[in-house]
Amino acid sequence: MITQGVMLNAYPDSIGKTLSDTIAMLKKKEFKNVFSLFYVLPTFFNSDLDRGFSIIDYNLNKNLVSKTDLETLKTLGIELKLDIVLNHLSVASPQFKDLLQNGENSEFKNFFINWNEFWKNNGTINDEGIVIPKKEFLNKLFMRKSGLPILKVPFPDGTEKPYWNTFYQQIEYKKITPEKLVISQLNGTQKSHLCKKINNAIDQNKDIASIDFNELNQYKTQILKIVKANATLLGQMDVNAKSDLVWKFYTETLNKINNYGCKILRLDAFAYLHKEVGQTNFFNTPGTWQYLKKIKKIASKNNLMLLPEIHAEYGAKLHNQVAEKGYHVYDFFLPGLMIHTLETASNKALLNWINEIIEQKYKTVNMLGCHDGIPVLDLKGKEINGNYNKGLLKDEEIETIINLIIKRGGRVKNLYSPEGKKISYYQVNATFFSALGESEEKLLLARAIQMFVPGIAQVWYLDIFAGKNNYLAADKGGSAAHKEINRTTLSKKNIEAGLKQNIVINQLKIMQLKNTLKAFSGKIKINPCAENELNITWSNQKSFAQLKANLTTYRFTITYTKSGINKTLTF
Repeated sequence: MITQGVMLNAYPDSIGKTLSDTIAMLKKKEFKNVFSLFYVLPTFFNSDLDRGFSIIDYNLNKNLVSKTDLETLKTLGIELKLDIVLNHLSVASPQFKDLLQNGENSEFKNFFINWNEFWKNNGTINDEGIVIPKKEFLNKLFMRKSGLPILKVPFPDGTEKPYWNTFYQQIEYKKITPEKLVISQLNGTQKSHLCKKINNAIDQNKDIASIDFNELNQYKTQILKIVKANATLLGQMDVNAKSDLVWKFYTETLNKINNYGCKILRLDAFAYLHKEVGQTNFFNTPGTWQYLKKIKKIASKNNLMLLPEIHAEYGAKLHNQVAEKGYHVYDFFLPGLMIHTLETASNKALLNWINEIIEQKYKTVNMLGCHDGIPVLDLKGKEINGNYNKGLLKDEEIETIINLIIKRGGRVKNLYSPEGKKISYYQVNATFFSALGESEEKLLLARAIQMFVPGIAQVWYLDIFAGKNNYLAADKGGSAAHKEINRTTLSKKNIEAGLKQNIVINQLKIMQLKNTLKAFSGKIKINPCAENELNITWSNQKSFAQLKANLTTYRFTITYTKSGINKTLTF
């Protein structure tokens, strides 16, 4: 089990054009001994949507990754963390394509979840032919987007069937020519007029179903059927984990991932996997634990350490339950706590969390920035069985963080009710540097504190280089465009320029200490200090490291032992 170290986090093409460009960066002298782990995001595999999290198959994406890359990382002493996206597969996966082609006769008929079949006898069919679950069932569903979590899929026989689609979908309509409108009752002039209307709507990204065809509305159903048949469909289709074929697929996938040299396996979206009528579709029990136990059994045979990904309110205490089952806790609490700590010059909330890690003996993987947003839902309290469990921060303190990041250019991602109404914030998308007001002093202190917080320290590539919000990328549109604000690709020139900046070099120095000093595999002690200070010591036999920081001035010192000699870094 891996419990310490520093982990780089990036896409295969976050730096340069392929993974080999990132590896070239890691070979530079400035990066020597900085990282022992590398979380490569899932464009590592073949995918088509949500920047890698809509998997087509788990073969290497040869456009970005080579076997030579994997061998080189091994020689550098850097181990891999990879994803398995348990809840869903792409529309373009071999399994879903077989379903589309063969329909009822497909071997994979039950591999995915037909929404209407799932809710059969537990709801009513609306005018669009979609089952609306009974209110008592519908109200228990946890929505990641506005509206029902479905994608209506066109089959070759001309029918459309709704399939469970918790996360992203994208329908790309192609422009229509008069020849495509094979409707015998229409003449050439009418077809040309209709094409103009349809194509204008496509250009303006309007809802095709909302087009008014005026006197030709009687043909609307036929027209839309033709338009949809010519569309390209992308979507993350929820798998049916009650199918033996799904577990056979998981078994084959974990074996394949092990052969790539993976040591830590992140279970993306696993909490949505177990679905049962009458229960929530997020971390329902005992089903979720039963599935996790099955995955763990497969992982153990492949020497994989599991890291379940759960975004939930602190007050739900799911992190505690995960730890009690022997898994690492993904510390999504630290980013928001760090911003709160630096903006208020108060150590109280942060130390409460650090002390809980110590007392409960959690094994954690923490972070500041990442490929997603800055988590804020995770900090909240929650009512459980009539009792309210406090959050790590008060609601008004969380709102202050959100408003501050938005003021500094961030974008908010919300959660929705089945009716499409916003029910809660989820995360704020921004680079961590921009979230801190683009203060190099704050970023450097945040990095130092992260290195002294217990656990494996995961570091987003863009944060190392003090990356700023990319508004152009975020404004391009699309269902997940807000995330692109924090995913700017760095060129080789960007890297060379960055390595001349103090903010970059100093972060690397601090990370190297975390990654190499034996003190960090020893015991942690929180020393007495004022509220606007931090004083943390790690010690292991003759090795020690101590952080003394002032949260008001952002000045700090790190004292440590290396080769029997005490040294001090002052920032």
